[in-house]
This record gives sequence, structure tokens and C-alpha cells, in this order.
Amino acid sequence: MPIDLSTPPVPISFEVYPPRSEAGFPALHETIRRLAEVDPRFISVTYGAGGSTGGRSLQLLTHILHETHVEPLAHLTCVGNTYPGATALIREFLDAGITSFLALRGDPPTGSSEDDRFLGDLESAAQLVQLIDRVQAERSPYTEAPIPGVPGAVRVERRRRVDIAVAAFPNGHPRSRRAGDDVEALLAKQAAGATMAITQLFFHADDYLSFVQRARGAGVTMPIIPGIMPITSPARLRRVLELTGEPLPSELSIALEIEPAAEGQREVGVAHASRLVREVLAGGAPGIHLYAFNNHDTVLAVLREAGLLDRPLHKELPR
Repeated sequence: MPIDLSTPPVPISFEVYPPRSEAGFPALHETIRRLAEVDPRFISVTYGAGGSTGGRSLQLLTHILHETHVEPLAHLTCVGNTYPGATALIREFLDAGITSFLALRGDPPTGSSEDDRFLGDLESAAQLVQLIDRVQAERSPYTEAPIPGVPGAVRVERRRRVDIAVAAFPNGHPRSRRAGDDVEALLAKQAAGATMAITQLFFHADDYLSFVQRARGAGVTMPIIPGIMPITSPARLRRVLELTGEPLPSELSIALEIEPAAEGQREVGVAHASRLVREVLAGGAPGIHLYAFNNHDTVLAVLREAGLLDRPLHKELPR
């Protein structure tokens, strides 16, 4: 039987975000089509703080659900959500056929104070995990399957539980108060019903591997998927550091700064990300999650350079 060279040998997934306007959907649909060709485990769609892009998020999620074979995974945040509002939103997603979620505490709106008053009714991702699970249980406590050959008879089966991912922070959340908070938070999310964790970006494989070791030692048993972001320009690196609070990766920063051409900077970012992919997989990572920035070319190049795709999926267009 011929080997399918377009399918990676380990589970992969991607993150995209909804376009700022309706005009952005056609290009993003093409990106999703190209990402779906490598058979990812899921494609996640971000959700704006306070629901700023909620409608477009659902629109994009339903496109993935109906136009590809890939599972869509919806981001939900605590920020600005009341219990009734969050419940209604979860129901809306479930009614649309979305059954996988990433439950996030979320970041404070720009200019807000450092306390937790921005959160609304939900104070932690663990509470949001519990709410998602409860809404699904109330909406569909069981399923009925017909029994072949017995007219009118049905078999009652337990409901399918929703898949709920959560975030993990290998180098600590910017708002953590002490070392160990992030592993304790991950334990709480697991206890609340989370089924998987996806990490924030990191720049060194040991950041991820040592975090997983600490988490396992503390009792975290769910899969912890490394989230890897190709950094393809100095401007993107500065913005990412500003948003995440990660320490400056000096080697990557210097390599990007001394490369004058945009294409050369992209090659630096792809090489760095692909090296991370190889190293975390060698250390036992159960899969790879790539932050795509709504662009398929770069993340697919990372997979190819990491040896997870053996050939280009499409002939490269002249530049």
C-alpha cells in the first residue's frame, strides 16, 4: 500500500482567528482548506475578549464543521461573561454542532486594573470548564439509538462528553503570584473536567519538557500539547513578548534582526519552530499545536522542515 506522504505521523492541530471583516473570509477559507489537507486533529478558532468577534468565530467554526472533515474547536473566555451570557453562548455553539472547546480565563481589556474585576461572574478557567460540561449534560443527558430488527425500540446510551481543552503556561502566566501556581491551576482544571491542555508559546524545548515533568509529578495526567508559534519578524517577536511576558529569546532575536530580507526572516522563524517541534517530540510530546496567524504556508513549511510532511502539498508559487 502506498504511503500517504501528506499526513503527518503525529497528531497536529492549528489555531486561526476570525477575520476583522466579512471581506477576509474567502482567503481564510482557502487557508483552512490547505490546513485540512494534512489531516489535523482539530483547528481551533479564537474568540475576542468580551465577545468582540463571537459571531465571526461561530461562522468560521461552522465552516470548518461543514466544509472540511476536521473537528472545529471553539475558544471561550471568562472575560466579561455573566453566567447567563456564557450559558447562552455555550448552548449556541452546541446547537451549531460544535462539541470541542478551549476554556480560557482570558486577558483583561486594555487599560483595566490588575485586579480581577474585569472577569465577570466566571473567575477561573476551571469554572468555565465546569459550566461547559454542565450545559452539555443538561442539553443532552443521554442519546437513543434504534435497535435493528425491533421496531420502535431504542437503546439508551450515555451522552458523549464534550472535549474541553485548557491553557498551560510552561514559563508561568504573567499574572501568577508564585512559582507552582500554574501547575496547581492545571490540576484544578483537570479536576473540573478538562480533557487536554495546550501550552502558550515557548522558545526552548526544555521550557515545555520540564513543565510537563513538574505537572506529571503533581498529578496531572491529561495530555499536554506544546503550542508552537513560528516567529517570522522582529516586529512579531516584540508583539508576542509584550502580550505573553515571555523572556527575550536572544539567539532568535539576533538572528531575526541581522537578516534584512523578509523572506530570510521567515526562514529563520521556520527553522527555529521546526527545531522546537523535533525536540519536543523527541522528549515525548503527544502532538503539536501550531499558531498559524491565518497563514498556511509558514506552518506547513515548519511541518515539512521538521520531517512531519515529506513533500510540499502544492507547487510553490513564484514570489
